[in-house]
Amino acid sequence: MKDSNNGNWKLNLLFGIFVALFLFIVGRFAFIQVTGEVQGVDLQEWANRQRTNYSEIPARRGYIVDRNGMQLAQDLTIYRLYAIVDEDFSPNPETRINHVANLEETANGIAPIIGMEAEEVYSILKSGVDKGLFQVEFGRNGSQLSREQKEQIEALKLPGVHFIEEAKRYYPNGIFASQVIGLAQTNDEHQITGITGIEAQLDDYLRGENGSISFHRDKYNTKLLNSNEVIVEAKDGYDVKLTIDQKIQTILEDAMSYVEEMYEPERMTATVIDPKTGEILAMSNRPSYNPNNLGEVENWYNDVVSTPIEPGSTVKAFTIAAAIEEGVYNPNETFKSGSFKIDQIERPITDWNQSWGMITYDEGFQRSSNVAMSKIVWDKLGPDRYLEYLRAFHFDQPTGIDLPREQAGTLLYRYPVEQLTTSFGQGSTVTPIQVVKAATAIANDGKMMKPYVIKQITDPNTGEIVLEKEPEVVGEPISKETADQVLKAMESVITSNVGTGRNRYNLESYTVAGKTGTAQISGGSSGYLVGHENYIFSFLGMAPSDDPKLIMYITVKQPKLEPYESGSDPVSYIFKHVMENGLHYLNIQPDKERNETYHDFEMPDWKTMSKDALLSELANHELVPIVIGNGNQIVDANIEPGKQILSTHKLILMTDQPTMPDLTGWSVRNVNEFVQLAGLDFEMIGSGFVSSQSILPDETLESGRYLFVEFNN
Repeated sequence: MKDSNNGNWKLNLLFGIFVALFLFIVGRFAFIQVTGEVQGVDLQEWANRQRTNYSEIPARRGYIVDRNGMQLAQDLTIYRLYAIVDEDFSPNPETRINHVANLEETANGIAPIIGMEAEEVYSILKSGVDKGLFQVEFGRNGSQLSREQKEQIEALKLPGVHFIEEAKRYYPNGIFASQVIGLAQTNDEHQITGITGIEAQLDDYLRGENGSISFHRDKYNTKLLNSNEVIVEAKDGYDVKLTIDQKIQTILEDAMSYVEEMYEPERMTATVIDPKTGEILAMSNRPSYNPNNLGEVENWYNDVVSTPIEPGSTVKAFTIAAAIEEGVYNPNETFKSGSFKIDQIERPITDWNQSWGMITYDEGFQRSSNVAMSKIVWDKLGPDRYLEYLRAFHFDQPTGIDLPREQAGTLLYRYPVEQLTTSFGQGSTVTPIQVVKAATAIANDGKMMKPYVIKQITDPNTGEIVLEKEPEVVGEPISKETADQVLKAMESVITSNVGTGRNRYNLESYTVAGKTGTAQISGGSSGYLVGHENYIFSFLGMAPSDDPKLIMYITVKQPKLEPYESGSDPVSYIFKHVMENGLHYLNIQPDKERNETYHDFEMPDWKTMSKDALLSELANHELVPIVIGNGNQIVDANIEPGKQILSTHKLILMTDQPTMPDLTGWSVRNVNEFVQLAGLDFEMIGSGFVSSQSILPDETLESGRYLFVEFNN
């Protein structure tokens, strides 16, 4: 009887557990039926995801272009390689194979194209099969492939091999205003993100918004008849137009590269500005970098705006401007040069030459006398009044230029010795952009302009201009009359027999107003460095001198000089090369007799002339253009009629029957001009000069044809 009771108890317990489990399961099903959720997951959404093919439509990152619309930064289409290794992706292998069936053949085919060993590719494919993966990728070698590589792989007709189209940021001009434009690169999420320069500063404008496309599919990724396709259009990033002029910037980069190679300076900066508007037309630094091929970057910073320096004697132009404005500057008054001592300082202020004796203040400025400037500040203006002018020229604050990481210099002005040394550019520091901004007041009738680089931002989706900048007067530290007198004094630095700029900064076609500078370099606790090369050599120049259309400020730190060479040699080369060609390019009327050996003239009207007549006229001016094709009519050229043909130009004429030229030895700039004329779909790698091209010379050209070019130094 006892055993029977025990058995019933156990049976009842098991039955109770079964009923409880049954009720729980039924309740769970009922809950799922009502809510449609399991552990917080919406089953309908999960099912839709499982049977929905979703892909992003990438937005184009905004272009960065120069003031004339020339592309300086753009997206370049690249490809990422992947291989499907799941044999289930081929439901009917007898009729069609959709996966990688022959691992060895596939590895041998794609390995040499992507720069890998066949064994390594095979290992990746085999590992994917062994692990039951659906697809595999090939790391860095399988990403950022060019269209040429993609087409080579596609020509092999290997099943299961596919590509994902992506974008890479590309800079057509290589080393070109690199610290201004900046750098954008693809991150781990395959998104292009700005890192430095304009690319970083305007990343929110440039980035854009990706779109998407989704549709229902079967397990073999085949689109269903009733697919519920949904398309969300991508919104391309905003396009940014800079004040930079591609032609002037290219001339500047060429000059900077030449000086860098010849003199190997520690640092260089150069800036070209329109003094009437404050627009930066060109800006360059050395060391620089090629954003398409970084290598080891020595200098990420834009020293023009980020690195304060002691400016040296270029500041003397602003010192005499203050004295003229106050009416205390008499250019014909004489003083004893050599040294100047006041009771408040231990050691006297000295000139770099002790043998001038009694000279006028005008001659003191031409000779770059430190004593002249010290006496003006101490005896005539007074240190407090001079400080007011330094602040009026905004040497105590950033310029507000629309570039990242701007740093202002520091006015060291507490003690009498600092007040004197500041008058001739020692002790206190400024950035090159501060000097350029202050100089606009001298060149622009006393009105000081705010420098800027961003000209316009446009929404390409609507054509709307979302930002447009206009010239802005930010101060008027001196009058027009004072500005005119300072320009004459600066011109005399170039024309006077005793001027520090004589025979070094003269231009062929234009008068120049300028001021040289030779700044000592601080050696820390040991004071200033000594030696022939241990200076920052600089020049502040404007032309034409009576009404400047361009200002240039150049600094070259510690160039390697021969004993017979001057620090002005590398500086003057940059100034003369850029200023002369830049003014001619802008069609500024020469204001002095030109040297007959200098060659340039206006481009004839090739739109109306016959080919033979045009070539004949060019030959009369000793110009031999590159003629593209064998047609009888010129239909396009890289220089518009009426524009100046500079000595730096490679003249390209396109005929009505274009054929491919031999590009060997061409520069990036020249190739860019050619492909725009020919309307080719252009892609390149490397830097320097052309070493190979995908379209052979003399082949017939058609608009839209793909051209791949490799450059080597």
